[in-house]
Amino acid sequence: MLITYEFYLCTYATTMSRRSQTKNLAHGSSVWPPEKKPTKYMQNIKTDSSPRIPLSFENTKIAFKHQMDADLQRAYWLFKIINVNFLAKIGPSITNFAIKIGLPIQSLIKATIFRHFCGGETIAECESVIGVLARGGVGTILDYSVEGEEDELVFDATCEEIIQTIKRADGDQRIPLTVFKVTGLGRFGLLEKLDAGQALSPSEKAEFERVNSRVDRICKTGYDAGVPVMVDAEETWIQDTIDSLAIEMMRKYNQKKPLIFNTYQLYRHDKVDSLKKDILLAQTSGFILGAKLVRGAYLEKECKRAQELGYPSPIQPNKQATDQAYNEAVQCCVNNIASVGFVAGTHNETSCKRLADLLNEHGIAHNHPHVYFSQLLGMSDNLSFNLADAGYNVAKYVPYGPVKAVLPYLFRRAQENTSIAGQMGRELKLIIRERTRRRLQN
Repeated sequence: MLITYEFYLCTYATTMSRRSQTKNLAHGSSVWPPEKKPTKYMQNIKTDSSPRIPLSFENTKIAFKHQMDADLQRAYWLFKIINVNFLAKIGPSITNFAIKIGLPIQSLIKATIFRHFCGGETIAECESVIGVLARGGVGTILDYSVEGEEDELVFDATCEEIIQTIKRADGDQRIPLTVFKVTGLGRFGLLEKLDAGQALSPSEKAEFERVNSRVDRICKTGYDAGVPVMVDAEETWIQDTIDSLAIEMMRKYNQKKPLIFNTYQLYRHDKVDSLKKDILLAQTSGFILGAKLVRGAYLEKECKRAQELGYPSPIQPNKQATDQAYNEAVQCCVNNIASVGFVAGTHNETSCKRLADLLNEHGIAHNHPHVYFSQLLGMSDNLSFNLADAGYNVAKYVPYGPVKAVLPYLFRRAQENTSIAGQMGRELKLIIRERTRRRLQN
């Protein structure tokens, strides 16, 4: 049964009630909620018990073994350009102008920044990247990254495309996870209206039920194929609606194992409590929680909107608070590994090392099916490939779509990454070290 608008209102009210209750929960326990005894599913899980390989993120030979010399040289120059903040800021305007007046710039983009951060324009074009990653022990997450169009026909087409990523993953261990955004399936303004608790018109109710139908079709396809599906997090003023949809999909499809995952942005000051509440809900309701843990992708937009509209910022006061929240969220998931499957989406070396150490301390196999590390294609290869070499489950987001349609994603990657203190410098440093090891010249 699909979620009706009326059913959504009940779910929304329940979610708000449970969120208010989390304010009264006790904090500081090393295990929260109480650990649940392993289910029959968990008892039947077989994992690799071979000797563990020491983990190091400094091994550039492993990190870049999948790249030919020409690929490494291209990455070197690309990151040098991205590292210049001025070029990263003016690049989108110049590129859009060039495309608008008809300059043949798309082929240049596809051969450079697109080639580094994207798998191709279609699923078929991603095959070579899937193979390259797999040879290094890293999985692929096919991410259809077309953005910006709000039209019912486009929403239907996006739904079909996401279903195709699941079908492509079916039976192929090289593609262990899939993903989608709810705003790719429904109008942003509609989700915003729901989050604000505003009444919908009859046509809007029908529109929302179409969104539900698309979400359910995707999740059911994943369930039927046994392919996990992650629901990406978005802006705070539409996130409650997304959370409610994700939880209902988990109730329906995560009865035996984690197949549907919601995303928790830990740069929000309320998301650790939200995660704890959802763990308890899963344990008391008889389903396995799927959680993707990230720091967050909309920092500047969130702070700007809060300031303009005069409400308290939903964002942590500083990076240290965000890091502490992320670490606490990871600890919660590890402590409740029997009832939580989670994906640690992070480019932070300290977070990756901390999770790896926690698994060792708890005697949890490196390749336990409830734990994945994840990074973006074209970034933090020292994390992804060294983790995979040490036997951990790792998967890279591999965005794809027509070059012009994926440009917003590419521009956001460049702008976000130049704002991460030291990130581009770190990428360059590792590439330079590997170039030196290979004795490559400028």
